Amino acid sequence: MKDYKKQNQKNSRCEVSRKCGGCQNIDVPYKEQLAKKQRRVGGLLKGFGKVRPIIGMDQPLHYRNKVHAVFDFQKGRGIVSGIYQERTHNVIPVDGCLLEDEKADQIILSIRSLAKSFKIKTYDEDTGYGLLRHVLVRVGHATGQIMVVLVLGSPIFPSKKNFVSELCKLHPEITTIVVNVNNRRTSMVLGDKEQVIYGKGYIEDILCGRTFKISPKSFYQVNAVQTEILYQKAVEYARLTGKETVVDAYCGIGTIALTAAGQAGKVIGVELNRDAVRDAVANARVNQVKNVDFYQNDAGRFMRQLAEAQEKVDVVFLDPPRSGSTEEFMDALLCLRPARVVYISCNPETLARDLGYLTSKKQYRVEEITPVDMFPFTDNIEVCAALSGRK
Repeated sequence: MKDYKKQNQKNSRCEVSRKCGGCQNIDVPYKEQLAKKQRRVGGLLKGFGKVRPIIGMDQPLHYRNKVHAVFDFQKGRGIVSGIYQERTHNVIPVDGCLLEDEKADQIILSIRSLAKSFKIKTYDEDTGYGLLRHVLVRVGHATGQIMVVLVLGSPIFPSKKNFVSELCKLHPEITTIVVNVNNRRTSMVLGDKEQVIYGKGYIEDILCGRTFKISPKSFYQVNAVQTEILYQKAVEYARLTGKETVVDAYCGIGTIALTAAGQAGKVIGVELNRDAVRDAVANARVNQVKNVDFYQNDAGRFMRQLAEAQEKVDVVFLDPPRSGSTEEFMDALLCLRPARVVYISCNPETLARDLGYLTSKKQYRVEEITPVDMFPFTDNIEVCAALSGRK
C-alpha cells in the first residue's frame, strides 16, 4: 500500500498534493470533477427543487487571487515557505501551486530569498521566538493591483526600508505592503495591529462593474471569475424591478449589496466584521451608490430587530459561513416574510439543513438551485438557491 501511495504521488501533477490536502482532485479530469459535484449537490438538494447543471470554469487553474504562505526554518533546508500539512502544523515547502495566482507565488519566493539575505529569523511556534510568520498576497483580478501582507511576531522590523526597496525592485507591480503584527501563540494568521509601510494599505478590484476596496482582513471571494457568475445568478434569482427593499445579510465588503443596488429601490447590508463594514461604506462612496446603508451587527439579531419593528422587506440575500445560518436568523426571516430569498452557500450539507427548516414551515418553496464551481480541483462547491414565498 505504501509503495502504491509513493508511486501515485510520483505521477501526480503536484508533488505535495497528498500531503497538503488542499486540492483533493488535482489528478482528476475536470469534467469528472464537475460530474462528481453535480451528483453531490443533486443528491442533497433535488428533493427541494430543480437543480440546474453546474457552472464550471473555462480555465480552471491558477484562479486563487488570495495566497497565503507560512514561513519556517528547517534543518538542511534553511528558510522555507509553504503550507501546513493537512491536520498538522508541519510546514510543507512549496515553490508554486497550480491553484494559486502565479505572480503571487513568485512574490512569495522572492520574500523567502530576501529573508535569507537579510538574515531574518522565521517564527518558531514552539518557542514563540522569531520574526517572519506568514505572508499573504492578494491580487486584483481585473486591476492587477497587488497587496503584500508581512505577518510578523514583533513590531520591530530591522532594515525595513531596505527590505521593501529590494522587494519592490524585484516586483514593481506591487502596489502596497502592510506589516501585520501577530505576537500571540494562536492558529489565527492575522493579528490586530497593522502598519502600512508602502502604498495605500489596500488594493481595489472590479467585480460586476463595481469597484471594491480590499484591505488585509477583508473577506473577498478567492475566484473572481466565478464570483461574477455566482452574483449575477443571485441577482437574476432576486427578480428585482427597481422598487424593492433588499437586505444583504452577512454582506462582507458589500459585493452583493452593491451589485444588486442598481436594480433595487433600497439595499440594507449587515455584517458583524467592523473592518468589512468600513470597507463596504467606502465601496458605496467610491461607486457613488446612494441607495445602500451598511450596519455592523450580528445578522440574526439584526433580522430579529427588523421583524420586531415590522419593517417591510421584499428580498433577502444571505451568504452565511460554512456552518450555515442560525435558527434566530431563519425565524426572523419567517416573521419578515420577504417575497423572495436568495441563499448562497459554500456548504451543501448546511444548505440542505437550512432549506429543510425554511420549507418545513410551509411559507417558502425552493424554485431553483444552481451549483457554481468556485473551487476547481477541490471538493468544495458554491450553491445558489432561489426561494419564493407561498401565497
